[in-house]
Amino acid sequence: MTPADAREALLFHSCTHPAVDDPRWQKGFIGSLRPFTGLREENYHEVMAALRALAEPLQADLVPREVVSAVVGMCHFARAWGVDPEGMLGRNGLISAADVARLEEWIWTISYALAMILDGAVSEAFDEYDRRAATLDGEGGG
Repeated sequence: MTPADAREALLFHSCTHPAVDDPRWQKGFIGSLRPFTGLREENYHEVMAALRALAEPLQADLVPREVVSAVVGMCHFARAWGVDPEGMLGRNGLISAADVARLEEWIWTISYALAMILDGAVSEAFDEYDRRAATLDGEGGG
C-alpha cells in the first residue's frame, strides 16, 4: 500500500473522504457502525496496514493533519457509538458483548499504533498487532 493509498483508505474508513457515494464510505470502519451492519475484520486490518504505510510521514516534524484527524476521529466515534454502553449501538441493543470487546480491542490497537508512530517508536507500534496476527496464523485463523 502506498502512502497515497493509505491516506485515501483512512479517509474512507473515518467517513471524511468527500466521495460519500463511494461504497467504501458506507462499508468502512465507521460507516459500518452507522447504520450498524456488523464488524468487518478486513476494515481493522486495512486501517493497520494504512498506518504502517504512513509510519514515515507521520514521524515528520509536520504531520498530515487530515490523516491524524481521521484516525483520532475514527477511534473516538467507534468508542462513543460502539463501546460505550450508552452509545447508539449498546443503548439500542444492536451490538453483542463479544463485538463490543472486539471493537474495543481494535480501537486500542489502532490508537496505540498511532501514538507510538507519532512518538517515533515505529518498531513498537505494531508489536502486539503482529504478535496476535502470528498467533492467529498459527491456529489457522489468519
